[in-house]
Amino acid sequence: MAQTGIDRLRALTAQLNRYRYEYYSLNAPTVSDEVYDRLFDELGQLERELGVQLGNSPTQTVGWLAVDKLKKVSHPIPLLSLDKTKRMEDLCTFMGDQLVMLMPKLDGLTLKVVYENGIILEASTRGDGDEGENITHNVRGISGIPTKIPYLGRLVVTGEAFIRPSHFEKIKATLLDSSGQPYKNGRNLAAGSVRLLRSEDCRNRRVTFMPFSVLEGFDELENKSDKLKQLTPLGFTHCHYLAARRKLTQEEMEKGIQQLRQYAKDYDIPIDGIVVTYNNIAYAKSCGRTGHHYKDGIAYKFEDELYETRMTCIEWTPSRTGEIAPVAILKPVEIDGCTVSRASLHNLSFIEGLELMPGDRVLISKRNQIIPHVEENLDRGGFCMERAVIQSCSCCHQPTRIHEENGTKRLFCDNPNCATRRLRQFVHFAGDKAMDIAGLSETTLEKLIGWGVLDHCLDIYHLDEHRSEILMIDGFGEKSWQNLWGAIQHSRDTTFERYLIAMDIPLIGNSASRTLAQRFHSSLDEFETAVCGGFDFTQLPDFGDTLHQNIYDWFGQEENWYLWSELRRYVRIAPPKPEQVEPVHDNPFVGLTIVVTGKVEPYTRSEINAKIEALGAHAGSSVSSKTNYLVCGENAGSKLDKARSLGVTVLTPAQFFQMAGA
Repeated sequence: MAQTGIDRLRALTAQLNRYRYEYYSLNAPTVSDEVYDRLFDELGQLERELGVQLGNSPTQTVGWLAVDKLKKVSHPIPLLSLDKTKRMEDLCTFMGDQLVMLMPKLDGLTLKVVYENGIILEASTRGDGDEGENITHNVRGISGIPTKIPYLGRLVVTGEAFIRPSHFEKIKATLLDSSGQPYKNGRNLAAGSVRLLRSEDCRNRRVTFMPFSVLEGFDELENKSDKLKQLTPLGFTHCHYLAARRKLTQEEMEKGIQQLRQYAKDYDIPIDGIVVTYNNIAYAKSCGRTGHHYKDGIAYKFEDELYETRMTCIEWTPSRTGEIAPVAILKPVEIDGCTVSRASLHNLSFIEGLELMPGDRVLISKRNQIIPHVEENLDRGGFCMERAVIQSCSCCHQPTRIHEENGTKRLFCDNPNCATRRLRQFVHFAGDKAMDIAGLSETTLEKLIGWGVLDHCLDIYHLDEHRSEILMIDGFGEKSWQNLWGAIQHSRDTTFERYLIAMDIPLIGNSASRTLAQRFHSSLDEFETAVCGGFDFTQLPDFGDTLHQNIYDWFGQEENWYLWSELRRYVRIAPPKPEQVEPVHDNPFVGLTIVVTGKVEPYTRSEINAKIEALGAHAGSSVSSKTNYLVCGENAGSKLDKARSLGVTVLTPAQFFQMAGA
């Protein structure tokens, strides 16, 4: 079948660029000047006939461009992310009754390209979504971005700059990143390449641009797929997509995803998932957005790949509670561009379940491309608990104890004077969620404990008595001492919630301390009276028997009562803020209990809980029969399984925000 004009234009551009590379870089031309000139003239004629010139066209790249620095570019239409999931059910729920479009989730760097009257005006990176960097000079070095198109209106296109996996394998050994190390993956290399100051350097990295959306232009078209279809004749690299003509079944959704994965493999395109988006533009716009992502689409992330390596040993570290945490020390393996050499083993039951022993071959994943995790043991059969677990604490060398609760085995050091355990207690006390003493890092605390100026948490407020000794510690000068003492003084003004978290009562965190602050009006006296009077804490939202008992067990120890009463002499508790009764907008969450599991971007856990409270709902910390909804973000934990077992309704973040009208 004869090539279309635009296909011939692309082929000639690639062919001539290859010849130029052989001639100028390798000094080994494979064609005569006559052949090159004939093809060059044919390309020029085609460009004039079609009104299209690719950015890397040999007719346009005489004299490469360079800039001194990358200037900032604002995005009037924010380039936001999408909500993410790994569950097929979430895609079907998101789809509802709407027609959707499925596209590869390209693994590179998002760019925006702007045209006016057929001429490229600006190319920029996504940046933080509101502001990126101008990389227009590098358009000549990126394949797939035309500099001239036969479209005379304003056209704004977004897409992904990436390096094909086969190209990356060929060039990765010859390039170093900003730290002087070889690039670990094509995504990092593509991101660095488009931000180079010299377009010729960018060209040598073989970066390709593929569009995935039209932000402005072709206003007469109603569907995203129809707009995207118009880009290929303009010279853009074709982006394969599937546009549904009716509501899809889950089986059809799965087949579509598999088809796109195969397409990416066949055409050497790096992807890390599939994007499902509402195709109708008017409906998509009506969905709105959050501060982090648009609500008209969702990204389906592929399951984490498994990598084989060897677990050389298990490292054991005491925590502030006395539990000794096991960590797998691995033969380094590269996963998603990072070298992984450690992974948490959680507890003894996890180790026993996988029959893990030092020296075993294991399969490792990087869950959600963030957390290294041991998924399987390839050498099962030789497990022995006595040989797998240390018999004495790795820090204080006192005997360890195996404790089993609710079917989970854990290892403990019961020595209250264990140095590592004490250090972790100090770290918690000074942490940002507790007393928030900014100058007391773990390293600083370790030095102060080592010099003997810290023995109890209360000693922190007497450090001025040891000023001369502290100034003798390596790394401490007058300025660092003043900063530290200033942070300690600042911590004296605190809140009921921080004070309670500093006490380190098991399971009393942000959510539980906030509930207690509301019930007892941020008054330590009221809370203390309740404890002494045998208050039933299970009557509070999200407080069960375990949390109730933890409070009484903690106050049942004399040293804890001492810390509770003595610390009050050093601090001032902020009075509760006057309740501002704001009108709670009509939403389905008023009066209900909502629990969050996993990461809900861009919010921290405290921020998303505050949003839940603002809706007139209660932000719970654990799933129970009283829970009405579970919002399931990335890297969900055991709460999801418990919610399913109890029949609790599970929402994706996108569904939650949509129902909340946020």
